[in-house]
Amino acid sequence: MSERRNGWLSAAILGLLLLAAAAVLGYQLSQAALDVKRLERSVTVKGLAEREYEADIVIWPIQFTVASNDLAQLYLTLDDQAAKIRDFLQSRGIAPEQISDAPAAITDKSAQQYGNNNGAEFRYTAQRTVTVYSPKIGTVRSVMGKLSQLGRQGIVFTGDEYQSKTEYLFSRLNEIKPEMVEEATRNAREVAQKFAADSDSRLGKIRQASQGQFSISDRDKNNPHIKRVRVVSTVEYYLVD
Repeated sequence: MSERRNGWLSAAILGLLLLAAAAVLGYQLSQAALDVKRLERSVTVKGLAEREYEADIVIWPIQFTVASNDLAQLYLTLDDQAAKIRDFLQSRGIAPEQISDAPAAITDKSAQQYGNNNGAEFRYTAQRTVTVYSPKIGTVRSVMGKLSQLGRQGIVFTGDEYQSKTEYLFSRLNEIKPEMVEEATRNAREVAQKFAADSDSRLGKIRQASQGQFSISDRDKNNPHIKRVRVVSTVEYYLVD
């Protein structure tokens, strides 16, 4: 009889322990579910950083044209005019190593398969390009405005928007990247804090973040030597009650 009573008592204690364990487990699971639910609350914002810098490299192609019926004379004229352009540039502060000269492209109109060139005044036409590659933006821009002086010496300057377009480059992007990323992230956090305040929440830790690509563009068509650099960072923050 005593052994049976002890057995019932042991079973009862075991049952109570199992019930207590189940209750504790249920509580922990419910708290875990609540914690997961809290973690699911987040806000995704974008932060912009935008600055203006002067370009630090200019590429200036100077294209000119020569026409003649004598091929040998054509080459002599090309060399003479190219030398005049180089001398003109150097006399106004552009270093010799910043000036390069490309071979001429010569067209023989009598050898063209299509088109009637019988009435052409000159058989040969040639285009040649002298290119300036320089970090002296101000110096080069001032010389650009004086190039017409060479036109009075009989040099015919030509070119299209693509091949003869002056380019301005900004090469110091790696120097400014850290500061701009920090600024974009800071701006994103300010937006997120405003959202959290409006929703009666507090801003938590960053859930995930991605840095957008940097873009460099001309400030406007009249000032291509001034560059606008921008980056957008996307950041997702947890929201806490």
